[in-house]
Amino acid sequence: MKVLVVGNGAREHALVWKLLQSQRIRQIVCVPGNGGTASLERCQNLPLSVDDFEGIARFAQVNNISLVVVGPEAPLALGIADYLQRQNLKVFGPTKAGAQIEASKSWAKDLMREAGIPTANSEVFTEPEAAKAYVAAQGAPIVVKADGLAAGKGVTVAATVEEAYSAIADLFSSRVKTVVIEEYLAGQEVSVLALSDGLTVRQLLPAQDHKRIGEGDTGANTGGMGAYCPAPILTPALSARVQKEILEPTVAALKARGIDYRGVLYAGLMITPQGDPKVLEFNCRFGDPETQAILPLLETPLEDLLVACVGQKLAQQPPIAWKSGASACVVVAAGGYPESFKKGHVITGIEQAETAGAHVFHAGTQKKQQQVVTEGGRVLGVTAIGEDFDAAIAQAYAAINCIEFEGMYYRRDIGYRVRTAGKL
Repeated sequence: MKVLVVGNGAREHALVWKLLQSQRIRQIVCVPGNGGTASLERCQNLPLSVDDFEGIARFAQVNNISLVVVGPEAPLALGIADYLQRQNLKVFGPTKAGAQIEASKSWAKDLMREAGIPTANSEVFTEPEAAKAYVAAQGAPIVVKADGLAAGKGVTVAATVEEAYSAIADLFSSRVKTVVIEEYLAGQEVSVLALSDGLTVRQLLPAQDHKRIGEGDTGANTGGMGAYCPAPILTPALSARVQKEILEPTVAALKARGIDYRGVLYAGLMITPQGDPKVLEFNCRFGDPETQAILPLLETPLEDLLVACVGQKLAQQPPIAWKSGASACVVVAAGGYPESFKKGHVITGIEQAETAGAHVFHAGTQKKQQQVVTEGGRVLGVTAIGEDFDAAIAQAYAAINCIEFEGMYYRRDIGYRVRTAGKL
């Protein structure tokens, strides 16, 4: 079969890499792809925009593409699945209506309230003064969120009322029209990515992301600076609760609204000090960098799962099989990220890093004249697997020591909650 993957990040590189492990996959086309997907055998990049639905559809039809896999949230929120389905193409990813679960936090909150899904108390505001009055009444810490898509960076966990005021002012001045103010939940976060065919929902291994730019989870929020898998905080008993109290009711609530949700249902959860799972947010796609940590442990052929979701046959699939051990992904970013950063720096040492036993997933890269150069804020995701977390994390950092480009930055404490060997 021939597959088209939409996106240009490390998540998409990981999806392509995993799909190509199957002999069933004859060719993959990545739109637009990056320097990593350009280097894979049986994969070609197609220089179209992710929102060029007509161009993508035309190429898929002419080239007999069996399945389109959509990586990023933005084209899903714009309705790429709806458009391609109308062209009789098979698409893994929810429709525009389903993608609202990520594209609008206020819409998602309404859905959760309707379905009785545990989540933080919140209010929605379209005027800054009303939002500030609410914060003054509630006090801090408190969470301020942009209602729409913000590439993982539209959230401020405000330690003080003044910090919340500043976040509100920043959002409204940046043309955000709706803001969600949410109670602060203490505890540990965990990402549960599940596959849904609109009827059945199956969990992948849980992962824990590191959102902050600085070590010790300090500084600005980013798209994610690293992840490890499987996150031990989600015990089998908690996983069963998440299935029964969160995932299944969410798919049922979507169905009740007439939404046939086929794709990834990503639940970002807070596990409270009392041991209860609460939803911080839902996403409508594979997580990044969680996917880069999860997929290397997957034994079941990925295309079997994706095709089963599209064909509404997930219940007929055997249990998902996983490798033993653990994985860790460390993101290597451009200096200055998540603020301004420079592009075009030559990257060396990727082959040596892979020889050292890591998978190097390209995020913000381009291939130019046989050289790989930086093209984004998050540049690479370096993933390693091992018999335990210490081994996986040590292997990932050993591989990063092989890589060089001007201004490269990475956190040195990824997986600190599960390390026993101390700081590397």
